[in-house]
Amino acid sequence: MTTTNNSITELSIKGFMSINKLDQLKLKQINVLIGANGVGKSNFFSYFRMLGELVEKRLQVWMRKQGGADRILTYGVKETNQFESFIKFGLHGYKCVLAPTIDSGFTFLEESLYYDDFTNRKNLGSGHTESKLNDTSKTSNQRLMENKICQSISSLKVFHFHDTSDTAGVKRLCSLHDNDYLRSDASNLAAYLFHLRDKYNDTYKQIRKTIALAIPFFGDFILKPQSLPSGEEQIRLLWRQKDNDYALWPSQLSDGSIRFICLTIALMGHNPPATIIIDEPELGLHPYAIVLLGALIRSASMRMQVIISTQSVPLLNEFSIKDLIVVEREKGVSVFKRHNELDFQRWLEDYSVGELWEKNILGGRPR
Repeated sequence: MTTTNNSITELSIKGFMSINKLDQLKLKQINVLIGANGVGKSNFFSYFRMLGELVEKRLQVWMRKQGGADRILTYGVKETNQFESFIKFGLHGYKCVLAPTIDSGFTFLEESLYYDDFTNRKNLGSGHTESKLNDTSKTSNQRLMENKICQSISSLKVFHFHDTSDTAGVKRLCSLHDNDYLRSDASNLAAYLFHLRDKYNDTYKQIRKTIALAIPFFGDFILKPQSLPSGEEQIRLLWRQKDNDYALWPSQLSDGSIRFICLTIALMGHNPPATIIIDEPELGLHPYAIVLLGALIRSASMRMQVIISTQSVPLLNEFSIKDLIVVEREKGVSVFKRHNELDFQRWLEDYSVGELWEKNILGGRPR
């Protein structure tokens, strides 16, 4: 399976949280992280959130929300004096080296772009506190490559649908015009669905049918914008049961049902991101819904790159050993490994991938 133009092909991270040294990790269209609690999978996902904030020039704000450089660098600033990242997207890439400042922020020691199959390098300088990806003087060719790299990083979307409380964004009113893409917490889900139904009805119908496979009593969404005195139009996520036109609220769905709805829309929506990243998507799902989720991820990988972590044996059974990245904690830091599927052919004659993980044949289990 070939990767899309903006897919991540290789990744190196040094000095970021528990990831002390990750060298040239190859990423495929499907990447499934497995490992015990506390080995560093969440830190891997935090790295992608950091990249998203960096490209939007919000690195320092993100840093302070995490507790400053001492919380970001492996073992703190006394043990680690810089954080380094090199991410490749096919024939181009982006490198940054960040060092802590006295006020617990970060400053760039290096920021560079690589293009033309890494034969050309553009140094964006050093000493700045926010990325210079969008504000350097350049030739039209350099601008084109920089925009491509910016787009590649911006196309990494980290989704987190764990919050299904009464105050969760998915259950509240949202602005109707906020519908270009699904937000990371699905807080604009109603507006995005309204846009899909209006402009891409075939996709909307397919999403509705898929949701009904996991939630048999689900009929359809009820999407009716309402105007405020200010003139702004807002919309709330309502739904109805099959063969009934009574409007029901999101709170009348289970937490697992809401999460499955969000996951389905993220994986099937129009104009997908280049890479979708989801931490433990199986949370709260029925076993049958987990099987459907595996099929959705495999189908989505034809249109986008997928990176997930999971603790679910049924979900692991939907994938191959070649899709797995095993994360373990060794000498206090995170280690990422891939297996050669051929080494497990005899085991696979009698056991599923999930069973091999459960038996600790693949690693990634508590020791």
